[in-house]
Amino acid sequence: MTDPTDTRDTGPRVGTPLWAYLVGITVIGFTALVVAMLRLDLTDLAGLARTPLFWVLAVLVVLGELRPVMVSSAAAVGGTYPSTMFTFAVVLHLGLPVAVLMQAVAVAMNGVVTRKAFHRVMFNIAQSTLALTAAAVVLGTFGILPSPAVPWVPGGADLPAIALAGVAYFVVRAALVSGAVALHERRSIMRVLRATVVPQSLVYAGLLGLAPLVVVVMNHSPGLVPLFVAPLAAVYFTATLSMRRDHQALHDELTGLPNRKMLVVSTEEALAEVRHGDRVGLFLLDLDRFKEVNDTMGHPVGDRLLQMVAHRLTHSVRPGDVVARLGGDEFAVLLPSIRDAHAAREVAARLRAALTEPVRLEGMTFDMDASVGIALYPDHAPDFELLLQRADVAMYLAKEGRTGVELYQPHKDRNSPERLSLLGDLRRAIDNRELRLHYQPKIVLGGGEVQGVEALLRWRHPVHGPIAPSEFVPLAEQSYLMRQLTAYVIEEALEQAARWWRAGTQVQISINISARDLLGPALPQRLEAGLARHGLPPAAVQLEVTERILTGDQAYTQDTIKALAALGVPLALDDFGTGYSSLIRLQRLAVSEVKIDASFVRRIAESDDDARIVRSIIDLVRSLGMRSVAEGVESDEVAARLVEMGCDVGQGWLFCEPMAAEEITAWLCERRATTPGPGYDYQPEISRSA
Repeated sequence: MTDPTDTRDTGPRVGTPLWAYLVGITVIGFTALVVAMLRLDLTDLAGLARTPLFWVLAVLVVLGELRPVMVSSAAAVGGTYPSTMFTFAVVLHLGLPVAVLMQAVAVAMNGVVTRKAFHRVMFNIAQSTLALTAAAVVLGTFGILPSPAVPWVPGGADLPAIALAGVAYFVVRAALVSGAVALHERRSIMRVLRATVVPQSLVYAGLLGLAPLVVVVMNHSPGLVPLFVAPLAAVYFTATLSMRRDHQALHDELTGLPNRKMLVVSTEEALAEVRHGDRVGLFLLDLDRFKEVNDTMGHPVGDRLLQMVAHRLTHSVRPGDVVARLGGDEFAVLLPSIRDAHAAREVAARLRAALTEPVRLEGMTFDMDASVGIALYPDHAPDFELLLQRADVAMYLAKEGRTGVELYQPHKDRNSPERLSLLGDLRRAIDNRELRLHYQPKIVLGGGEVQGVEALLRWRHPVHGPIAPSEFVPLAEQSYLMRQLTAYVIEEALEQAARWWRAGTQVQISINISARDLLGPALPQRLEAGLARHGLPPAAVQLEVTERILTGDQAYTQDTIKALAALGVPLALDDFGTGYSSLIRLQRLAVSEVKIDASFVRRIAESDDDARIVRSIIDLVRSLGMRSVAEGVESDEVAARLVEMGCDVGQGWLFCEPMAAEEITAWLCERRATTPGPGYDYQPEISRSA
């Protein structure tokens, strides 16, 4: 049996269940050891020590304890030490005290040679002592009480006693070690026993079954005992070759980590064993900028970097967690037991922190980072394949948003059945013209005139009712439908603008477009054709794009922006203040209007920081000769502060909520009939400053 602390050299924390278990077994085991030693007659031991047989057995026990016979690459199974055969033979022939003395010395020497931690050595001495004691107790019930003074040699009639003693030895040792492994790796003891008993029992049956033959040889020809090393060596090398093939099939060759096949097995076991109220977590990690390192420094350096990443990951997870390499620079981490999503995020943050430590290779220092996607059972998926798929979705969300860690979110999964169904419904809604535009006025602050209206898309699903634009517009942006949706909105807005302009209401309509719409010449061509078809001037519409186009590569959108400028269609920058725009980029972009994000505007009456941000944006926009529009104006106090700051236009529920075309048309006509100008006569108490 392997001991339970192979992955750590430091002992468990004081007070934990594992600490209590190890201390308890160690105390009981050493008590049994002391009792056995008190029964040992020193005169008999001295006489035994003068015989060559004693030293031959001692050497064989020590050598057999140095290298285990590995029967599986699974950590819980571990290895079986060949010393078992000789110590069990000593129990049969010379009694318990001599056997536990030899075993304790052999385990201690193993600890020195392999540099095991002190608590591991103590536990191994204790559990092997208790196993030998159990075997001796069974033999005693059959009246078999060997000692150095009266050695015992088994006969054919003693096979039942020997078999039961061997079973007692195996059961006690398997139970004690499996209990420690289960606590150490936070798994059920039954799961550990299932992984342990079958492969270990076969090896133990062979070793314990040879022990009576060793006793017979010791009694008749002690000099032939070393010949038993030959069959042991054959078993050892055969098992090693088998284990190596098993390891190669289940592990990554470069890093030695479990591969996808082993990850599947481990995940299925974890799903079967998960306790009520707990969750199973599956992380997917993708290294950022690894391809640059690989291409620049070569594959050997890239391979060494992957090995260092594997080492850091395995030393950053808890015992029982599984780190696997799926290929390339993609790794997975399985958490067989995790409390909730918050705890999973904490583990993911710890993994990223370990990876972001600078790596020095070939005289160069590399700064690594990773994007981590998290999926949980049963919250997000019922099986391994779906867990992996949804962890992959979350990982790409983390990579796209540069957030580092993301939990799976169904509404952002473009591959989920719900979203695919919604995408199909959206396509049919566009084809059947079920989408509607609502319009919200933009009011000149300090004057009250209507400067224009913004077209806002609305969708009432025949089954699910109203669906927010924040739900279906991002879905369209991630699919083939975005340009079709934009074309639909443009055509609807142009038709409405044409009706207003023919009726004498010359109101500009602002249309929101995505950054993807600026890729290619289709947008300017569609607008030019639509304006000509409806007999509208270019100023009848305005296009609003988000600030994100400033943070991306403008080379791809510059031609489209120039074409729109040449056409005469004005451009507005929406949600300003939420991105990372530079002054130079803003100056170079051909926009006539900048809209300040509502998240800042709503708080200017309460937060000095937000007020300073809004004032700075207004001053910046004015200095560049552009118009400033404040979104989210919902109170007189906010409107008054905006006027004081010099903001040009306001938009929000204080003036008017978004209305359908018929309602906004009546609203515009009423304002035109009751006021000198074509707009809503809003006059704040504080006049606009110069």
